[in-house]
Amino acid sequence: MSGTTTAAAVRPRRRAPGSAAGANRWVVLVVLCVSLLLVALDATVLHVAVPAVTEDLRPGAMQLLWIVDVYPLVCASLLILFGTLGDRVGRRRVLLLGYALFGVASAAAALAPSAGTLILARALLGAGGAMIMPATLSILRQVFPDRRERALAIGVWSAVAAVGAAVGPLLGGFLLEHFWWGSVFLVNIPLMLVSLPVGRILLPESRGDREGPWDVIGALMAAAGLFGVVFSVKRLGGGEPAGSALTLAPLLLGALLLALFVRRQRRRAFPLVDLKMFARPAFSTAVCCIVLAMLALVGLELIAAQYLQLVLGLSPLRTGLRLLPLTLAAMAAGLAGARMLRRFGPRRMVCFGFFLTAAAVLTLTAMGGVDNAGLLLLGFVLLGFGLETTLFGAYESMLSEAPAAQAGGAAAIGETSYQLGAGIGIALLGSVMNAAYAPGLAGVPGVPEPASAAAGHSLGEAYDVAGRLGGPAGAALRRAARDSFVHGLHVTLLVSAGLLLLGAVMALRLPQVMQCEQAPVEVPAPRESARSRVSA
Repeated sequence: MSGTTTAAAVRPRRRAPGSAAGANRWVVLVVLCVSLLLVALDATVLHVAVPAVTEDLRPGAMQLLWIVDVYPLVCASLLILFGTLGDRVGRRRVLLLGYALFGVASAAAALAPSAGTLILARALLGAGGAMIMPATLSILRQVFPDRRERALAIGVWSAVAAVGAAVGPLLGGFLLEHFWWGSVFLVNIPLMLVSLPVGRILLPESRGDREGPWDVIGALMAAAGLFGVVFSVKRLGGGEPAGSALTLAPLLLGALLLALFVRRQRRRAFPLVDLKMFARPAFSTAVCCIVLAMLALVGLELIAAQYLQLVLGLSPLRTGLRLLPLTLAAMAAGLAGARMLRRFGPRRMVCFGFFLTAAAVLTLTAMGGVDNAGLLLLGFVLLGFGLETTLFGAYESMLSEAPAAQAGGAAAIGETSYQLGAGIGIALLGSVMNAAYAPGLAGVPGVPEPASAAAGHSLGEAYDVAGRLGGPAGAALRRAARDSFVHGLHVTLLVSAGLLLLGAVMALRLPQVMQCEQAPVEVPAPRESARSRVSA
């Protein structure tokens, strides 16, 4: 494949139809999917263990926030650093280091004696995840140079990601019923012990063929800048005031560092990230579509979970089961994505995904204070299928437009866009929700103004205040809070639909036809020469 070299200096082989060598690519895909599954699981498995962690380690409010948030925060910040490092020193090498770090950090988290130790272990898990995630996509880009096969591989890859995100809370709940909270981390260790030797034997080594030194200063600038921006976005999503010094200062500093990073990359003869990729309409449009899709939907999913539990009164388990069709539909879209992409092309596929998701969101505006299981099922199925169709088409277009030598950097940009879109979406849609929800609690008969102000923070807090008030005033406040939340949910859904329709318009810049190169398919040898294995 153009732009990629194997560490073992083995000449590329043409794949004979039905040969065993051709099957190696799919074995590599299985190994990469297991890697992704671990990272996706760890992003959500802790959520159900938070009460048990709180009871055992007694963290403060700020420590608890860091226990939950430090993993995605560190992971998002380091994606570009490790993605581009893989292009320089070898993608398989970075992936295997990520495996090792992930396993060690999992053991440290499981046995953490204090909240501080757990926070540090979760940060190391985030660093391991940042090594693994872009490496899986960039190796996939190398092993599947034929775009049609690569589309199928990306479909399987994205379906596994959906499974991991959904199974995380269910697996965590099962482990907590039988073991202590540390078991949610220990489950990673056996899988890593298998993945390390298997990955070393089966995964091909590759790196970009660019010359020049790796820009260490630029990598650190990108990491620090992303950390500041993502940290501030997460604080905004958590309801912190935008004018707070702890929110505003990291945001401004992070934005300044990212601006300096862009300026530095434009001036360097051998940039860390070749910004010329963004001059390609398909690449820049795909990145924007990823951001917009996540911006419109991640905050919405959190609000939907609150609606199911606090308005309809469903238990956490029943809430998870209600949301399960969304994940199953996303899996189906991932598996069908390659065929849709070949038939309809990137432009129509991504536009269709945005329109279908917008239709799902508008369908859900019919939700009210009474449970309507059929409506929710329809809405969540359309939502999952439409979202995954959009993300599949955008990811595939972005990865195919990037030069093979910069696959790690391109994959890191895609994953960073995903994380930033999710964080901004939580902050933006959360603000829209609060702006539509709080006014409905002003002037509730019999409710004092301080109680109304406290109830305006969230529906859960409104229920607590109503319980303390009791009597007719408490009942009136509870009813008003529920009605206001439903109203705020409808407003948020309409804003999300508008963002999704904007994404459909943006997707018109994508290529109309899926253009497949007629290049010989490379199949790196499953085992490398002794010299290259020592160097790894």
